[in-house]
Amino acid sequence: MSAEPRLVLASASPRRLDLLRQIGLAPDAVEAAELDEAPLPEETPRRLALRLAQEKARAVSSRTPDAYVVAADTVVAVGRRVLPKAADGAEVRACVALLSGRAHRVLTGVAVVAPGGRMASRLAETRLRFKRLSDAEVDAYVACGEGVGKAGGYAVQGRAGAFVISLNGSYSSVVGLPLYETSGLLAGLGFRRP
Repeated sequence: MSAEPRLVLASASPRRLDLLRQIGLAPDAVEAAELDEAPLPEETPRRLALRLAQEKARAVSSRTPDAYVVAADTVVAVGRRVLPKAADGAEVRACVALLSGRAHRVLTGVAVVAPGGRMASRLAETRLRFKRLSDAEVDAYVACGEGVGKAGGYAVQGRAGAFVISLNGSYSSVVGLPLYETSGLLAGLGFRRP
């Protein structure tokens, strides 16, 4: 009887870990890939999200060649402009103020590397529209602190969920890991768990 395949999540994000567990996939290990996430010159938001997911998967797979490695990267974009992963309250304020009353895209690239190095990847695109936010709402959101460390300066699964007028696409992708695409990629590469 062969051993059960190992599953490694190439992310330190507790949200991605929770999402994998939500569909019954508890990884055997969590190993973050430390990469420079800056966009390349002229790189579109779509290509950035997919490239970073692939690079993260390759980096962690090189350390765990016997495992299936899942990696993802989420980019929030207004047109061709990539919003930062907010480092502090000032960046949260700038992002949320920019998104107020506007549509934007959340692009999440996901890549899976199988034992032996074969890789498959997909991009999930979700369109969201925020309501127009008052100064008091922006102030309260910045003060709560939840947007720090998040792409685009907000967490849709938290208080910012009240800002969303419409969401067209994958909710789990906006949280950080498109579950439909992830499970399909794993299955396509032969990953099976009872």
